[in-house]
Amino acid sequence: MRAAILREYGEPLAVRDVPDPEPASDGAVVRVEACGVCRSDWHAWAGHGEWADDRVPRGQVLGHEPAGEVVAVGDEVDRFGPGDRVVVPFSLGDGSCPHCRRGAGNVCENGRALGFEPAAQGAFAERVAVPAADYNLVERPPWLGATAAAALGCRYMTAYHALAERAGVGGGDAVAVHGCGGVGLSAVQIAAALGARVIAVDIDDDALALATESGADATVNPTDEGGGSRSVPERVRDRTDGGADVSLDALGIADTCRNSVRSLRPRGTHVQVGLTTEAERGEVSLPTDWMTRWEISFIGSRGMPPTSYPDLFALIEATNVDPGALVTDELSLSEVSARLAVMDEYEARGVEVVTDL
Repeated sequence: MRAAILREYGEPLAVRDVPDPEPASDGAVVRVEACGVCRSDWHAWAGHGEWADDRVPRGQVLGHEPAGEVVAVGDEVDRFGPGDRVVVPFSLGDGSCPHCRRGAGNVCENGRALGFEPAAQGAFAERVAVPAADYNLVERPPWLGATAAAALGCRYMTAYHALAERAGVGGGDAVAVHGCGGVGLSAVQIAAALGARVIAVDIDDDALALATESGADATVNPTDEGGGSRSVPERVRDRTDGGADVSLDALGIADTCRNSVRSLRPRGTHVQVGLTTEAERGEVSLPTDWMTRWEISFIGSRGMPPTSYPDLFALIEATNVDPGALVTDELSLSEVSARLAVMDEYEARGVEVVTDL
C-alpha cells in the first residue's frame, strides 16, 4: 500500500509502497477513505515535542484523523467486521485500564497516539491498523460521509470534548475562541450549537469570516487598527459584558494562551487545547496572582474518548451543524507535504482532508 512517511523533520514526506498492516488478535485494519491534515501533524513534521519527550520519530507514517471501512479483524474482535463504516479516534486506549473503564480512554495509562508513535502507524496511507478495536473503533452513522467524518477525527471531537465535557459550556455562556484554524472553527461551531455566544479571535480576516459563517457572534482581530490600543482581553470583555465564561486557546502560542486567560470574567474557565511551539517549548508564564484573586480555572483537554462519540453524533443530528462545511480542500497524498509546510506561516484555512490515497 502507499503511505506518507516522515523521513526528515521539515522536509517533504516520502510517499512510497509499504507492506499492508495485519490486524492484531484484538485489532482491526481499516481501509482509509479520508484523513484530515491537522496542525498536530505539522508539529510532528516539524520535529516538535522534544521538550516533553514526545517527539515523533523519523520513519513514522503520519495521519491521525481517518475514516473508512473495516477490511479485516482479529479473532478476538466481536463488535466489528469487514464492511463496517467507522471513524478511528487518534487517542487509542487499551479498553481495560481504570481510565478507559471510567470513559476516559483519551488518557489511557497504556494508550497509543495514532500517527505519532511506531506502535501506532498513521493513516496517511491506504490502510491503517487499529488496536483494541472493540473499544476504539466508532461506527459511522449512515448520514456521515467519510470526508465529514475525517473532519470530526481530531479537531472537531477535540473541540467538543474541551467545551462540552471539560468546560461544561451551556446555553447563554459567553465563549471566546483564540485561533480560528481547524480546531478553532470547530470550537466556534460546537459552542454555537451548545447555545453559547461566541467571540472568535484571529489575526486573519479570512479565518474570521469563516468563523462568522460557522456561528461566531462577534470577532476580534488583534491587528485591526480599529481596535486602537486596546488589548485582545479588553476587546473580548467589551463584547461579553465583563469577560468570557469560557475561553479556549486553540493555537498554543504564549500570546494566545495569556490572552485567553485574561479574557475571562471572575470564576471563568480557560481551556488549553493548542500545543506549544519551539518558541515556548511546553512552558507559558501566566498571571497566577490574578487567577487566584478571581478564581480562574485552567484546564487541559486532549482529544476525546471513543465512548463520547454517541453524544457528539447526537448533538450534530439535533442541531443540524455540519462539520463537513469546515472542509475547505480535498487533497491527494502527494500534496500533504506542501500543506504542512504552509502551516508554519498559518496560511492553511479551515479543514483540509486527504481523499485521494
